[in-house]
Amino acid sequence: MGTDNIVFLENLEWFDETGKELVHRLPEKGSGEIKWGAQLTVRESQVGVFFYKGKAVEAFGPGRHTLKTGNIPILTKLASLPWAMNSPLRAEMYFVNMMTFANLKWGTRDPVAFKDTELGLIRLRAFGVFNLQVVQPVLFINRLVGTQGIFTTEGIEEYLNRVIVSRFNDFMGETIDSLLNLPARYDELSTGLSKRLQEDFSHFGLGLPQLYINSVTPPPEVQQAIDDRSRMGVFDDMNKLMQMKTAMAMEKAAQGEASGEGMGAGLGLMMPAMLAQYFAHPLAQGQSGAAPSGPPAGAQQAMAQCPDCGQSIPINSKFCPMCGHQQLVFRQCTHCGKNLTSGAKFCSRCGHPAEEKPAAKICGRCGAENLGDAKFCTQCGEKY
Repeated sequence: MGTDNIVFLENLEWFDETGKELVHRLPEKGSGEIKWGAQLTVRESQVGVFFYKGKAVEAFGPGRHTLKTGNIPILTKLASLPWAMNSPLRAEMYFVNMMTFANLKWGTRDPVAFKDTELGLIRLRAFGVFNLQVVQPVLFINRLVGTQGIFTTEGIEEYLNRVIVSRFNDFMGETIDSLLNLPARYDELSTGLSKRLQEDFSHFGLGLPQLYINSVTPPPEVQQAIDDRSRMGVFDDMNKLMQMKTAMAMEKAAQGEASGEGMGAGLGLMMPAMLAQYFAHPLAQGQSGAAPSGPPAGAQQAMAQCPDCGQSIPINSKFCPMCGHQQLVFRQCTHCGKNLTSGAKFCSRCGHPAEEKPAAKICGRCGAENLGDAKFCTQCGEKY
């Protein structure tokens, strides 16, 4: 063997300047001749593994070590005499980086098929990150590194990505029934997938401290269908939404009356209530394309009389469509019957002082309870 391939190792140490090397081999190529008393420096985040005749002889922890015969068998220059002073004791030193390598990417390169119980057969893409750590240095070198001089996270990330995606596909099919239930279960999926991958990683002496699922995304057309379904959910409760807007409009109308703005401002604020009355019943049928349902042919709708303007209105109306007067009585002026706001001391229409609520009257027609001085029933319009 010529001397060109011989590397004399007297001071062995390695410092990772890239932050991506899992393993570094000295010498990087060929084999080296270890000198008696050679110094080995292993840093806190490293483990040094000494290979002699292709086998791991000893592992060194952090610190400074002096290599002698106790560490390396027959470490003496006398053994090199038959080979013209070139030692036949060829050895290599592997430095294994034991730090946790964070923010490694994983994800599906091609969409994978998934049978969704709600959306049918769809294709999904999944992406995330994971952390990696060497936990068994000798096993990692023997099973994955081999005789390569430098092994980085970039070289192993692609292989591990394929392993993660393969396990994710199986785990997803066994755990999730519908993509609609997925957002609330990311943590559960990440933990379960990480446990399933432990055996795969431990086979190579690797650990998987953390694994995270960042997103699981369907094709654009499926995303559009999910968005449409979310919008439909808003309309399912439109009646309650309009009731809330009506209450807000009534509050503003009452404030306007108290400040003397008059009926014009109040009527403008009654528009949400009128829309609520219009959309309350036919909305569900209108969404499915069916014509709004109405009273049976020939049936006459029960009518009442607005106590404010005297116009005929449906008996179940909450507001008069002509003047916007509220039909549900909270407090009325005892002089003119105008609805009063809470805490009002005078009527905004006639100026009459607000008085305590008199004894209630019971309507003889519909049985509704009204104020003691009411002239008409607020439910059916019957005159007292």
